Amino acid sequence: MGIDPGTNYMGYGIIDVVGGKPQAVVMGEIDMHKISDPHQKLRYIYERVHSLTMNYQPTEVAFESPFFGENVQSMLKLGRAQGVAIAAVLSASAEIPIEEYAPSRIKQAITGNGRASKERVAQMINSILGTDFQPRKLDATDGTAVAICHHYTTSNLLTRLTTGEKRKGLGGDSKSRKGSSTWEKFVASNPDRIKR
Repeated sequence: MGIDPGTNYMGYGIIDVVGGKPQAVVMGEIDMHKISDPHQKLRYIYERVHSLTMNYQPTEVAFESPFFGENVQSMLKLGRAQGVAIAAVLSASAEIPIEEYAPSRIKQAITGNGRASKERVAQMINSILGTDFQPRKLDATDGTAVAICHHYTTSNLLTRLTTGEKRKGLGGDSKSRKGSSTWEKFVASNPDRIKR
């Protein structure tokens, strides 16, 4: 199951992999745009994601990680929505593996372009799954894209060998491993960036 977190619409997609090929099970969105109370939105997210997990019994769940924007309040709300959704999955099945992928990584996996539009992602989802799904909102195909990205990542031996545990999270590829592991190493490697 893939989930694209949101505070007005949260997209989800569940795929089944048969003979190494992803097939659509269900895709849709959790519509919260009419709920004005932010805490009631979180309750609704929890109930719906918990219900999806119980009904479809996914063996793995992947989330799109929140992107870093300039609006801190939006980031906070999105992080809460994602956290509640993760808690709902774990409440339904404590042992279920959960992964996270950056938005650009998901777009790259689906379209070959990390800056692809939502419309292009939706077109490719239909092409990959052999469907003709025309959602009201593109959150449903975004959630399905997360699931397919996860399938591609975990089924590709080369990706697993080169990224290991770093495949999840915000960068998720071998490039992200080149970063500093400690502040001291960063300072030692970049003395020109220190202001005295």
